[in-house]
Amino acid sequence: MRFFVLPASLLFALAAHAAPPQDRSDDEMARVLADRGLVGQFQQVRQTVAERTSDLVVTAIGFLGVPYRRGGNTAEAGFDCSGFVRAMYNQTVGHMLPRRAEEQAAATEKIDRSQLKPGDLVFFNTMRRAFSHVGIYVGEGKFIHSPRSGAQVRVEDMNGSYWQRRFDGARRVLNGPTEEVKAAAVANTGN
Repeated sequence: MRFFVLPASLLFALAAHAAPPQDRSDDEMARVLADRGLVGQFQQVRQTVAERTSDLVVTAIGFLGVPYRRGGNTAEAGFDCSGFVRAMYNQTVGHMLPRRAEEQAAATEKIDRSQLKPGDLVFFNTMRRAFSHVGIYVGEGKFIHSPRSGAQVRVEDMNGSYWQRRFDGARRVLNGPTEEVKAAAVANTGN
């Protein structure tokens, strides 16, 4: 079962959009799965990841209008940016992220902005320090977040001048015991 978490993590973003051209490592993974008769199970895991990504974005959209509250991490009390992200991942995916935005950045995998898929995290420098604000990418250059005191959870365009100037990077949340799974996958392929 552990072997399936790595492929699911690798294909996390492929679920919402068409797959990019395969590279050699994807071909090798497909060959290993085919050799072991696991292609059907792999496709099932891939579909589950796709559903969770969609569920995450849909769940987050359901919280539009919840007021900002510093230190808040529930809909009843209100959310701050990292509390909102943490609550969405915990509620939808069952993955508990760290509490603070900079800790969330450190606990997730760095990706290029061009690789963003719905459900990925986007970070901004809004307080003259790196990773001081976080939101969830929803697609088409937009993200959902809990912005500041006096505001509510809302969707904004990352290409707006304010957000574009403050963009700090994108990260992907990998589920499960990533390092353990990677070690097991390498051991199983003999690499």
